[in-house]
Amino acid sequence: MIRTLIIDDEELARQNIRLRLQGEPDVKVVGEAADGVSAMRAIQKLAPDLIFLDVRMPRSDGFEILERVRLGQRPYVIFVTAYDQYAAKAFEANAVDYLLKPISQRRFQEALRRVRTEIVKLDPIKNAAAGDHAHVSEPTSRHRNSDPVSQSSPLRRVTVKVRDRFLLVKMEDVDWIDSAGNYVRLHVHGKSFLLRVTMDELENKLDDQLFTRIHRSQIVNVDRVAEISPTLNGDFDVLLHDNTTLRLSRGYRSRLLPR
Repeated sequence: MIRTLIIDDEELARQNIRLRLQGEPDVKVVGEAADGVSAMRAIQKLAPDLIFLDVRMPRSDGFEILERVRLGQRPYVIFVTAYDQYAAKAFEANAVDYLLKPISQRRFQEALRRVRTEIVKLDPIKNAAAGDHAHVSEPTSRHRNSDPVSQSSPLRRVTVKVRDRFLLVKMEDVDWIDSAGNYVRLHVHGKSFLLRVTMDELENKLDDQLFTRIHRSQIVNVDRVAEISPTLNGDFDVLLHDNTTLRLSRGYRSRLLPR
């Protein structure tokens, strides 16, 4: 279920979005806000997955609201506004889409499709019920542990967007991963792809026989490791087969080296 917050200072605009969402079985409107202050309170209290956000509002605009939200807690954003001059700034702020009022039904549905695609890329296991909206293949049957509550299969592949195309990336092809704000960067045979997920969230879904955390901001495919050598400050350099050098910090030493 996509928990959604509508932020707009015009009551009719909020009502219009709410009515459009009534026909979306995987979307639940959890609240509304009419100004910047109440919007911040609602985001912090409700932790929505998605916000429909107006640009111009009393007591701080939409961009100021996003700046105040911590990166790891930022929901997906669809801007809804009557002004077209903020589109570039909206996408610089990592908005999923930018809708101009009056909103056509076609553009509204397109924006929701983009959100669903992003959510499935973030958590394909949790969102397996998304059915036709899913763009990530089913995971393997291997399990991390025998606990039936926390049991989940390792992530086999993810879908990444490159310009106007979507590429399917097999996790076994990923050489290493690093943190990039509220995204991670997948390094695959000399290329890199952004995925909207935190390092901790992604680590929990990876095959722990294939991937290991070596730094708070780096995860490595252990099959790509060629050698490990100590540094002067007590850390270690991890040399990959493609000559990439990563840092193994002391706190993660036991994950790659014998005690």
